[in-house]
Amino acid sequence: MANLLDFVNNELSARKDFPAFGAGDTITVYYEIKEGEKTRTQFFKGVVIQRRGTGATETFTIRKMSGAVGVERIFPVNMPALQKVELNQRGKVRRARIYYFRDLTGKKAKIKERRR
Repeated sequence: MANLLDFVNNELSARKDFPAFGAGDTITVYYEIKEGEKTRTQFFKGVVIQRRGTGATETFTIRKMSGAVGVERIFPVNMPALQKVELNQRGKVRRARIYYFRDLTGKKAKIKERRR
């Protein structure tokens, strides 16, 4: 039964070609917002805190600083409103989920760039 569910999730979910990214990477996510009859594209640029889940339920969390306030947003990978994801900078971190990043401010909140 589990194999059948995995098959349906993998075959029927619309795959989008996003670059490979993980925790510590700085990305820009472009997504569509509907306001009444109109639609517009908005972007959210920040550091990836985590990726979780697999298949149709996979999500990733992005954190950015808006003034002195930290803003986090969770995006499902298979969300139809997602238009594209740009990889701006690769980050060098040693963990898959960098929750400690929430408490850092100033120079401590810088993530070193990973060499390609």
